[in-house]
Amino acid sequence: MKSRTVIMCVVICVVALMATWEYGYAASASGSGSRIGVVSIRTVFNKTRHQIEFRSQAIARRRRDQTAWEDLGREVQAGEEDLQTRNPGTADYLQRLQAVMDGRAKLESRKQFIEQQNALENKLWTEKLYQETLKIVGALAKERGLDLVLERTEPNFPMASDELMATLGTHKVLYAGAEIDLTQEVLKRLDAIESLKP
Repeated sequence: MKSRTVIMCVVICVVALMATWEYGYAASASGSGSRIGVVSIRTVFNKTRHQIEFRSQAIARRRRDQTAWEDLGREVQAGEEDLQTRNPGTADYLQRLQAVMDGRAKLESRKQFIEQQNALENKLWTEKLYQETLKIVGALAKERGLDLVLERTEPNFPMASDELMATLGTHKVLYAGAEIDLTQEVLKRLDAIESLKP
């Protein structure tokens, strides 16, 4: 009976040892380390020639819009000054008052339109640029055999306290060596795309 117990214990220990060895071998074979890369999207967006071109076009467009808006504002102001020279209650006064009020409404409407137009153009351009960046990152990751690419943008200090709390909650890559940083290569490939136009 004792020899049976000893043999059973030995068999159980051998099985347990074999199972542990197999598990350890599988873990070491698959756990050779994931290959990871990082990209600073902010750097790519701020330094790509396409973004610089978009910004210069947007600045020129805003200047034109601002000039047109200021011209319209001067017309409204001239109408208001002219209104002051009219006798209240006369048909002429009421006609000028209507023109001034229409001018104010047009001025405000134009201002809101310009703001919404700029916001929409910025959104559409950012989406387009981000989609192209993602394609490049995916292709680069495949070429280099990477398993994972993380966004890594260094926070800009100093910052407001609410912005700091948001950064602490979202800034996940605290350190990455330069050898895994793909930012410059992504930037180079993005700049090489001639068909990408703002």
